[in-house]
Amino acid sequence: MQKNINIQNRKARFEYELIEKYTAGIQLTGTEIKSIRQSKARITESFCEFNERGELFVVNMYIEEYAFGNHYNHKPKSERRLLLNKRELKKLSKEVETKGNTIVPLNLFINENGWAKLTIALAKGKKIHDKRQTMKDRDNKKSLARIKKSYS
Repeated sequence: MQKNINIQNRKARFEYELIEKYTAGIQLTGTEIKSIRQSKARITESFCEFNERGELFVVNMYIEEYAFGNHYNHKPKSERRLLLNKRELKKLSKEVETKGNTIVPLNLFINENGWAKLTIALAKGKKIHDKRQTMKDRDNKKSLARIKKSYS
């Protein structure tokens, strides 16, 4: 019986305008996947970038050291390779280079087969007035729900 792991990056939806989403696998070591299964990971300040060989890596993703891993333990903030199709990698690298977009991780989960997956999104940075509009829309939605609840 495996508990449901779903680690989210809520900050990304506020800071960026999401254009397109992808689901990527992550290349991990044994102690890293054990820590993720215990929900000991954070992706709030992480981002994705390409290296010189065209491989996509997630940078600044924090996975806590496994408690029972002795000298075989991993580094908490190392770069981890993302696994996507060549076609998807080429499309993403082209979008990042030409249009100045960025790639941000949205959520980290474990699928039904037990593999760790990362949902990433091609994103464009929001301006300050866009962020204010997002906050205003969220407040209006809350107040409308409150009014509907009082009439029910």
